[in-house]
Amino acid sequence: MTLPLLEPTLSGPRVVPVLVLDDPEDAVSLAKALVAGGLTTLEVTLRTPKALACAEAIAAKVPDALVGLGTLVRPEQFAQARDAGARFLVSPGLTDTLAAAAKDAGLPYLPGIATVSEALIAWEHGFRELKFFPAMLNGGVPALKGMAPLIPEVRFCPTGGIKAENLRDFLALPNVFTVGGTWLTPADAVKERRWGDIERLAREASALAGSAQAGQA
Repeated sequence: MTLPLLEPTLSGPRVVPVLVLDDPEDAVSLAKALVAGGLTTLEVTLRTPKALACAEAIAAKVPDALVGLGTLVRPEQFAQARDAGARFLVSPGLTDTLAAAAKDAGLPYLPGIATVSEALIAWEHGFRELKFFPAMLNGGVPALKGMAPLIPEVRFCPTGGIKAENLRDFLALPNVFTVGGTWLTPADAVKERRWGDIERLAREASALAGSAQAGQA
């Protein structure tokens, strides 16, 4: 079967803020700040009791945001994420059961991998876009460079340890189509509702990503 891809739906800077949210009202304000800063693809992680409600609120009230659900580790979560308005799905790893649930959901899916063997298993399941996680703990840029000639059909979204300081290095890799990170939404800024600070961080990341993409052109 032909599986849908995330990359063709992306526009603008290739940076995905990875969000830990537990208040739907704050989630909407946060999403608006990120979108105002130029980042429109957002991953809400299922790490809090109200994560699904937060994703649903963003999908309903921030039309310019492309909302995904991450940290999917149980098969029933895939349908729940789709029903909440998710446009793409992300897991930290991959099992046969999760692969089947992702295919049933019918949305772009990024299963997490850390090794070439895991990437080959995902490839055998039909997935061509993978989450490289945790990126820095598993070799970072050199590891992805090493994978490129081995599995050239696969494109990666590295997350885990990505920051403004190494963003350009990851985006310069030909087998990386986007990156994800939590540095854009510091916990203290979210708690204190400093949406202006988050918009500023988003603008800085947008500029860095834009310069990296221009360098590849």
